[in-house]
Amino acid sequence: MSRLVMKFGGTSVADLDHIRNVAEHVKREVEAGHHCAVIVSAMAGQTNQLIAWTDEAGRCHDQAEYDSVVASGEQVTSGLLALTLQSMGLKARSWLGWQIPVKTDGAHGRARITDIPADNLMDSLESGEIGIIAGFQGIGPDNRITTLGRGGSDTSAVAIAAAIAADRCDIYTDVDGVYTTDPRIVPQAQRLGKVSYEEMLEMASQGAKVLQTRSVELAMVKKVRLLVRSSFQKPENSPPFGDDTAQTPGTLVCDEDEILEQQIVSGIAYAKDEAKVTVLKVADKPGVAARIFGPLADANINVDMIVQNVSDDGRYTDLTFTVPKDDLDKAMQVVEAAKESINYSDLRGSTDVVKVSVIGIGMRSHAGVAAEMFKAISEQGINIQAISTSEIKISILIDAKYTELAVRTLHTLYDLDAA
Repeated sequence: MSRLVMKFGGTSVADLDHIRNVAEHVKREVEAGHHCAVIVSAMAGQTNQLIAWTDEAGRCHDQAEYDSVVASGEQVTSGLLALTLQSMGLKARSWLGWQIPVKTDGAHGRARITDIPADNLMDSLESGEIGIIAGFQGIGPDNRITTLGRGGSDTSAVAIAAAIAADRCDIYTDVDGVYTTDPRIVPQAQRLGKVSYEEMLEMASQGAKVLQTRSVELAMVKKVRLLVRSSFQKPENSPPFGDDTAQTPGTLVCDEDEILEQQIVSGIAYAKDEAKVTVLKVADKPGVAARIFGPLADANINVDMIVQNVSDDGRYTDLTFTVPKDDLDKAMQVVEAAKESINYSDLRGSTDVVKVSVIGIGMRSHAGVAAEMFKAISEQGINIQAISTSEIKISILIDAKYTELAVRTLHTLYDLDAA
């Protein structure tokens, strides 16, 4: 029998009615002949409530105790789903991270998985028992509960799928797949039948919220095939593994070798959680950039896009870069603290920007994608403030007020609108 990992997020298990719906999905796959391991998140809003309680109990809380509290949401969900499945006549049991065990490092609140000895879980699945596993959690070297950080249940699901050599990992969410862009902005957006790991990783990191970036990275490394599908639809049984066709419900995330017809551009993503920092009139000489970006790195602030404008006389330069919006105040403080060594004339920060990205593995073999993009944006009267590229992605930073116009323009430019 094939092995299938199914993961359900917070909106899919929001209450008992939703949990009963999840149980129907699990029952369908069990009856189709799959051994199923099911990873669940906490009920929608529960983790936020638990975090609020830890903050109220003590702002300078012990991170190990923090993990002990916030991991309890998944424990409740896993037990309730196991009980629901049992009431339907199915054999099921819940597993907490430490029971499998999901071994992690000791970085409480943001732990990384180091190993999953899955023999006990495998034996349970082979006996016909459905494994309901609490996502987002593991056990550290000190035998304390750890949590994997926001979106950690996706990572749990991919890691479990790799550990048990699952044929596929199905990620159930509140949308029915990965779209060429946000359908709320472009109603003509199309659901992608297949998308490569690299494209999905770029989409996730550039603003698409369907999958968590760490989970896609892990899936790519471990070659875990992912199927993104909706928990709120009643699709037919999944097709046999290895026979994934265009009729497969949802979007299959897989190796690009499985994608026969590769679009030049697969999607348009946007990220509103960017902030811009500009350091004005810095001496244009070696070492200055290091004096700016070194302290930011030491403060664990991720810098994304960087633009340098040199003055006409070549003596000075203005440096503009982007950081996560939540880190803007911290970044400004770090640069201000280093003002004496940097020797700049002014420092400015703003949050009224958005990053728009064009993504596609077909860009590797096609020239002119960037030129078309810049021309189309220019014709709409939109100023580009910064640019960054990779082999399969071009990102631009623009004023936030032009977000919808830019996304719609680019979606049409690259023939992504549904017919």
